[in-house]
Amino acid sequence: MTKTLHIAFIKARWHSDIVDRAHDGFMAEAARILPGARTDAFDVPGAFEMPLLAKKLAETGKYDAVVAAALVVDGGIYRHDFVAQAVVSGLMQAGMETGVPVFSVSLTPHNYQETELLTAFFREHFVKKGAEAAHAVKAILAAEAQVAALDEAQAA
Repeated sequence: MTKTLHIAFIKARWHSDIVDRAHDGFMAEAARILPGARTDAFDVPGAFEMPLLAKKLAETGKYDAVVAAALVVDGGIYRHDFVAQAVVSGLMQAGMETGVPVFSVSLTPHNYQETELLTAFFREHFVKKGAEAAHAVKAILAAEAQVAALDEAQAA
């Protein structure tokens, strides 16, 4: 009998109408390619809060993977590129420190304005990125299983 996969999906609430679409895309694709997987969703105020929660979720031992989604835009007040860099680095660090794969669907467009056209584009783009994250989860977990099999073969 195969183990049920447990995945945590973190969603930043800034631009939630767009970010939630990544979760939609992930769930639809995961249902197709990761049958039986269970996904728990967690909301955080913004992208900056995602790495710490990703690490804490990974440390519980309950999750095989953590996915984090955000849209970091230039609001004209702060350097959004610094925030984006800190978030992606923090997510990578969380995965490296815990050994649980952490995936980023955190996008930082060069130019985002809340127009109807751009909002519609990013809503659809986030569906695609969510689906891509499901494929990445499947691929990395399969690769980890191969590594575990190598370790078992060496031990035998």
